[in-house]
Amino acid sequence: MKRKIKTLFVASEVVPYAKTGGLADVSGALPKALAKLGADIKVVMPRYYSIDKNTLEHIPMALGVDMGAMGELWAGVYRTHLPDSDVEIYFIDHEAFYGRSGLYHESSAYEDNDKRFVFLSKAALQLSRALNFKPDIVHANDWHTAALPILLKTALREDDFFQETSSVLTLHNLQHQGVFGKALMDILGIDWKYFTPMELEAMDNVNLLKGGIAFCDALTTVSKKYAKEIQTPEFGFGLDGHLRAHAHKLYGILNGIDYTEWNPAVDRYIAANYDVDTLLKKKACKRDLQERFGLPLREDVPLIGFVGRFVTQKGIELIAAVMEGLLEMDIQVVMLGNGEFWAENFFSHVAEKHPQKFGCYIGYSNALAHQIEAGSDLFLMPSLFEPCGLNQIYSLRYGTLPIVRATGGLDDTIVNYNHETGEGNGFRFDYAAPDALYHTVKWAVETYYREKDDFLRMQKRAMRAHFGWLDSGNEYLDIYKALYYHKKIQRYQ
Repeated sequence: MKRKIKTLFVASEVVPYAKTGGLADVSGALPKALAKLGADIKVVMPRYYSIDKNTLEHIPMALGVDMGAMGELWAGVYRTHLPDSDVEIYFIDHEAFYGRSGLYHESSAYEDNDKRFVFLSKAALQLSRALNFKPDIVHANDWHTAALPILLKTALREDDFFQETSSVLTLHNLQHQGVFGKALMDILGIDWKYFTPMELEAMDNVNLLKGGIAFCDALTTVSKKYAKEIQTPEFGFGLDGHLRAHAHKLYGILNGIDYTEWNPAVDRYIAANYDVDTLLKKKACKRDLQERFGLPLREDVPLIGFVGRFVTQKGIELIAAVMEGLLEMDIQVVMLGNGEFWAENFFSHVAEKHPQKFGCYIGYSNALAHQIEAGSDLFLMPSLFEPCGLNQIYSLRYGTLPIVRATGGLDDTIVNYNHETGEGNGFRFDYAAPDALYHTVKWAVETYYREKDDFLRMQKRAMRAHFGWLDSGNEYLDIYKALYYHKKIQRYQ
């Protein structure tokens, strides 16, 4: 189609302005890909006070936002462009909600998170009016903006401005659903008839994500495997039945990665740049990583890396359970991350006990994350569930073979090594059990030592794989177009 699809893309975090996880990476990259493919897209997020307003353009407007029982609240607006693009990103400014040190919590979750993010959704729609930007698609992300499809199908159902607007809701992580007291219905300002088990009600509370799933026109999640998994009790977090009821509009679209940032050929953080034809230069990155953690400078030993949060979802208990056994092997391990207090203490103690084999950095460093991807031979990612996962895709490009649990996007991207044929690009296990992880790591280590030709071929195969955002963007754009034409047909029947 020649006409550009007008898209309002709303998220609670966007790289490089605010980030706690993969949602921010997607929100910073997907809109740029969609714009390149022909969408007319604007991004909206909060102006958290960690975002310097002096780096933004102040827009001389004040948005009056109807917050139902709270009355009308006002917001300021700032603007800039996503880096290296013409995509406009707008920041909703409201000190009472966003003038804090954290995005969602400090020592605990903010008690008014329900109001903070319903305000974001309502303000984004008001901004759309103020700009006279009639969206064909409103794209919401996770529970924080799930109020958007709810409002479009309830309070704004008869609103002329949004009559030709459809909604897409993307699930980045179903575990977090936005469950709050039922008084939120009066903040949303919608009829209580929607407070039902099929729409917003859950255990006498409001579940924003449940409502978003019910009311959106299309529902996406970030890998094909995860789209299937969330319809089961094991991965559905209580919404599996609700998702099965809406499976007709559910699509799995694998996230892409930004190869201008995650590419060893151009990576500014690593000791030596390399590609599939100059893979031997990877040895310099390994040596640099060993020096960084004070490990013996051994070229012959397999170095295993981990970058991620020290939380249950990432399989941190599995890693802790097998670490002493793993370190009996002739290997080196480095870990970067933070999270649960016990895990930070545990791995810090392991580093003190085994300084010749194990290194640990508590916290986060973007530069060190790149150095671990480039300097490791193997990458550990034993997640209990993983909607998409990005680190395993980064690892492929860096020739660092992933060791993963076959779940979600890990299952979609990692092909298990076949000893007989030499095929594969990593090592997988099925069951979330310490023994399964231990024996898979042992298998990968033995392959490194005994099947050097196979290991090298897998590295090169991994580096040739491509998971770019334009591929993912085309799939999203197909959904946008289908909704656009469906809405047109509905309007003129």
